[in-house]
Amino acid sequence: MNSTFILDIIYLIGSVTFILGLKMLGKPESARNGNLIAAAGMTLAIAGTIIVKGSQISPIVYGLLFGAFAIGGVIGWVVAKKVKMTAMPQLVSLFNGMGGACAALISLIEFPQHIGELKSLITVMAGLVIGSISFSGSMVAFLKLNGNLGKDIRLPFYNAINNILLLFVVGHAGYLVYSASGDVPMSAIPHLYMGAIITLAIALIYGIMFVLPIGGADMPVVISLLNSFTGLAAAAGGFLYHNQVMLTGGILVGSAGTLLTVAMCEGMNRSLFSVIFGAFGGGGAAAAATGATGGSIKDISVSDTAVLMNYSKKVVIVPGYGLAVAQAQHVMHELEVLLEERGVEVKYAIHPVAGRMPGHMNVLMAECNVDYSKLVEMEDINPEFETTDVVFIVGANDVVNPAAKTNPASPIYGMPILEVEKAKNIIVNKRSMNPGYAGIDNELFYSPKTSMLFGDAKKVVTELVAELKTL
Repeated sequence: MNSTFILDIIYLIGSVTFILGLKMLGKPESARNGNLIAAAGMTLAIAGTIIVKGSQISPIVYGLLFGAFAIGGVIGWVVAKKVKMTAMPQLVSLFNGMGGACAALISLIEFPQHIGELKSLITVMAGLVIGSISFSGSMVAFLKLNGNLGKDIRLPFYNAINNILLLFVVGHAGYLVYSASGDVPMSAIPHLYMGAIITLAIALIYGIMFVLPIGGADMPVVISLLNSFTGLAAAAGGFLYHNQVMLTGGILVGSAGTLLTVAMCEGMNRSLFSVIFGAFGGGGAAAAATGATGGSIKDISVSDTAVLMNYSKKVVIVPGYGLAVAQAQHVMHELEVLLEERGVEVKYAIHPVAGRMPGHMNVLMAECNVDYSKLVEMEDINPEFETTDVVFIVGANDVVNPAAKTNPASPIYGMPILEVEKAKNIIVNKRSMNPGYAGIDNELFYSPKTSMLFGDAKKVVTELVAELKTL
């Protein structure tokens, strides 16, 4: 049995674990094990490659490999263990960007080795361009989510600039492939390599310009899209090295990311074309002015909220980013358990783009051991609001704004929302009347059914739990 056959079997096993792991990620109760299975497959593929190809690896390279494993492993483990749930979107962007950077650097290094080979050059340039865009775009997304950059930075004629940059980088990459695919004299190789570096630089600039204007509630979409870019760049590396497991992993990430992007676009009422080429973003002062409603609001006390919930038959909790910021998920679970002990049916309404990344609220509530069956997606929970006694909105804003259905002038008009306005009573917990991430006023706050419960989410819910225990 030769080493190539053994490695092919290892790669086949790794590919199967990726597919199985991705399938298991589709259900919250199996997602953790799915992640572990896919990670085990990747570990097997890496170990198999090093062992089987060991005779071709020098001791110096071995030292560099294991040194990189140790440094990267320790940094990744420590960062992942210490990251707060509010910073999880930033971490996803950062890790995704590192994947894109790896693909771009691999392509840059491999470019001189494949001069004269048309198919290989196409693959190399695809990995270079896509990986560079993914890296720089993810870094901008990281800085925006981390608060280091403004949510909505608009440049004059940015659409035209971005489209020109995209055409230029694709055209330059195509010209470079054409120039390097024939019989190339040795004297021309340094110039071609400089051309590859220029392509990388322009692609990096395009990635920055692509994400820089994105603001409002659009960030979950761009994170998903950049994730698919990284997958495509990794798949290009798989083609280049004839590495089945790298190819399979890249295709799975790219296709899954694309499907998730489409789902996110539907959740935001946007087309994928407008994401890439259109005025992607929104928010800002103009958006706030368009969505403003004004009107009077009414407050409610913690004690009155406790009484209302205590005598309800059904309570639906709508978690949002504010819940994550306050780290109130654990005390929220305590509230849920306390209500259920008193015969109240409790569910969580999950909007597909609530939070700052796809699935943010699912992960947040799973962290505090909320039963997965209680996390109900938008399409399933909307018909239940008419029979709900109390909707308790904690930190969510744009995903419950009726302007998405009633105000054609609103920037979020047409976006599917949680139809909480159909419930009998609506209680909104917020720190203040400041608008949400999309930068627009919320018509729900002025509804006669709505009562505002102001304060930090953790403090308010803790007081609510204490008040319920006295009833």
